[in-house]
Formats: sequence, C-alpha cells, structure tokens
Amino acid sequence: MRKYVIMGVQGSGKGTQARLLAADLDLVHINVGDIFRWNVQNHTKIGAQVRRTVDSGHLVEDDLVERVVRERLANHDWNYGFVVDGFPRNARQAEFFLESYDIDGVIYLDLPDEEVVRRVLARRLCSRCGLDYNLIASRPRQAGVCDVCGGALVGRADDNPEALAVRLREYHSKTRPVLEIFQRKEYVAVVDARQPVPAVQADIRARLHLPSAGGGSSVAEVRRAG
Repeated sequence: MRKYVIMGVQGSGKGTQARLLAADLDLVHINVGDIFRWNVQNHTKIGAQVRRTVDSGHLVEDDLVERVVRERLANHDWNYGFVVDGFPRNARQAEFFLESYDIDGVIYLDLPDEEVVRRVLARRLCSRCGLDYNLIASRPRQAGVCDVCGGALVGRADDNPEALAVRLREYHSKTRPVLEIFQRKEYVAVVDARQPVPAVQADIRARLHLPSAGGGSSVAEVRRAG
C-alpha cells in the first residue's frame, strides 16, 4: 500500500500529476478541490459556504477542510493506497494528518510566483462537464468549446489577479511552513514544476523510487477522467 501527499501552489499541476500516479498505481486520488466543486455544483450547504469563501480569494476554513478529508478517507475504498491533493494547507492540518496516517512520501511541486500567475490566468473550465483546460498547455481543439462534451469554456470566478494575489499571500504564509513539518518527519521529494508534464511525472517517480510509468492512461486521458 502506498500513501502520498502532493503539494504545490495553485497552477503547479498537482491534479494532473496525482491522477497520473493514481491511474498507473491503482491509487485513489483524493482531491479536496474536486470535493468542494461537487458541493458547489450541487448547491449543498457546504457548497454555499465554499463559494462565499473562494469568491473572496481566501482559503476554506480549517475545520471544514479537515472534516471533508476525514469523511473521505473514512470510506476506506483505497485498497492499494491514496494520493491526497490539496491537503494539508497549514501546520494544524499537517499535524492532524500525520497523527492519523502513515505517509510514504510527500511530493512538492515547486513553481515560481510569476509562472503561477501566467498559468492560472490562462485556465478555463467546461461549464457543462467540469473538464479543466489551460490556454498555454492544453488548448481545446475549437476555441472556447470543450473537446469532450461541447460545453462552453469559462474562467473560474476566483481566477482573477486580485483573488490570485490574496491566495499567493495566504499560500506563502500558511502552506509553505507545512513543508518544514513534513521535512522533519517524512521524505519530501521537491520537483521542478516548470518542466513538461511527462518530465515532472518521471522526476516524481525517480525521487520516490517508483517504477516508470507503464502503458496506462495518457495525459490527455487523465485530464478527461479528472
């Protein structure tokens, strides 16, 4: 059984890299952002709370994040392990996680702020099926239209310069110190996230002593599945 945490600032490619690992190694990909987006799209009470917080550019409150992760992991559907994406985001969450689970490694995708801004402001989301696109790295075949379902591509409400500046400040003040906790207790693989997606994946596997990617899902297939 393998249990990993993948960390990195917004736009660093955590979701794509986590899905590639999960698809090839039979791991369960637990994406906190996806769980919150499902709640927003289905108009739950959690969704309403998340929408108010995210639209203001802030991170979701610790108690709510911990509750969602605890409930998701309690399903125990991860027979071969899991890769958690989007958690923990601060020291309190890191301590909670380490007390509850034995982690085999932490993946940190390192990306400079200027590249974060460039990538995030180029992101688009299908308004129908939720598929992610990036006008830099993964353009749709037809501008503004989803390749899979034909839905209109839109920018996320919180992908604007003002909200992004707030998120970067919060990230550096709260999330980066989590690395210090993990580095004291766990193995942290620091990977340059400016590389192409396959190179980042190969680097992750080399640093964690994992087998090279097999004949599983391609990057495009993983994006569709996500």
